[in-house]
Amino acid sequence: MLFAMPIVLLPFALYFPVSIVVPGMNLTNLLMLLLACGLLFGRRDPAHLAVPGFLGAPLLCLFAVLVLGFVAAQWSDLSQVDDDLASLKNAIFYPLLYFIYRRCRQDLRGTRQLIVLVLVVAVATGLQAVYQGIQFGFSAYDGTQRAVGPFGGIGQANRAGVFFAMFLPMLVAVALQLRQRKPVRLAAIAGGGILVAAILFTYSRQSYLIAAFVILVLLLRRSFPAAALATLVLVASASMLPNSVVERVQETRQVEAGGSVELDTSTTSRLEIWKGAMQMLRDHPMGVGLDQFPKQIGKYTDHAGMDAHNAFVLMLAECGPIGLLAMLWLFWRLWLLARWLRRSAGSARPEASTLALGFTLTVVAMALGNLYGSPFFQGLIMANFWILCGLMERYGTIKAHAARIVYGRPVAPIPMAQRFPLVARIAPGLSLLRKFPLP
Repeated sequence: MLFAMPIVLLPFALYFPVSIVVPGMNLTNLLMLLLACGLLFGRRDPAHLAVPGFLGAPLLCLFAVLVLGFVAAQWSDLSQVDDDLASLKNAIFYPLLYFIYRRCRQDLRGTRQLIVLVLVVAVATGLQAVYQGIQFGFSAYDGTQRAVGPFGGIGQANRAGVFFAMFLPMLVAVALQLRQRKPVRLAAIAGGGILVAAILFTYSRQSYLIAAFVILVLLLRRSFPAAALATLVLVASASMLPNSVVERVQETRQVEAGGSVELDTSTTSRLEIWKGAMQMLRDHPMGVGLDQFPKQIGKYTDHAGMDAHNAFVLMLAECGPIGLLAMLWLFWRLWLLARWLRRSAGSARPEASTLALGFTLTVVAMALGNLYGSPFFQGLIMANFWILCGLMERYGTIKAHAARIVYGRPVAPIPMAQRFPLVARIAPGLSLLRKFPLP
């Protein structure tokens, strides 16, 4: 229960008062206290779960880069040190959830239940977004009426769409697994349908593309005819989409009176901001400092106070090339984690391979969501993703241990006398070598 509560509460954190139970203790501090209790009083992990995780080193490197970015920001401007310190705390706190849930003291059953809970909470947030979309109506697109779920104001619609798109492939993968139990598949189909509807009502075009991409990949993985049939059905049913969704997609390219085709204001502003970020980098080769991009971009573009709308560009501008390399290393290790999960689940039950495939596309969706936006350091969006990373690695390690494979090698060294029992019987002195196991 202690490990389940943060999964449920973090996406809905905006609905809770600043001070809970203890005066001066906000929700984040309370959840950290609960997680600490869970780690202290839970059962002790066996040795095979104490191996270093895939994301430990790159996350620690990223934390070090962020601290350097904080120092650089204070070096040039000390007037907003409290705000910068809060940004640093948020940027570091939520990825720490990976470490906590990687060592959450749960057995295979408990770990599986927490993974399911992450998906259930994602569907619950999507259900709220669908309710908002129904209230707004479907007649025409209005930029002030976009579903955001529990993630804040209208400005968070794109990031809410990324959240829904991140967890969608986990549900679609289960829905497409024919060997899965029928009630489980039906639940996955219903949950996936809710997330698709939620994505539509956010009117986030990048989320439309991400959702379509991950579903197509999963269908191709299932069979090419299924993917081709689904594509034909999607094209044929495009006319059945709400008018507001069609209008939103058509806004991307606008035909002027003279017949020329131009990109919409949202797209062109991003291109201008990215160009300004490159000019900012030339003036500050080591980065302008953590949380300084919105304060500096007005010197290079007409979009003062705007976000970078690209997590990689943001990291490069604020923390320099070393920050971008740390971030790319983390994404590479995420991919290696997903690949290891797929390989280690190759001969396991369909459940393990299905979750591994879904998680792989969850990682891909998260990366794509940070190409046209920058939710990477926003806790409400990313908290449950980092939790899922820790849980999936723990789940895969437990499964791999059960199959006598951990990270591609035997779980524990086998003593020579056990590996060669006939030789041990012929030469009893070989048993003396039991203290010198073979790798």
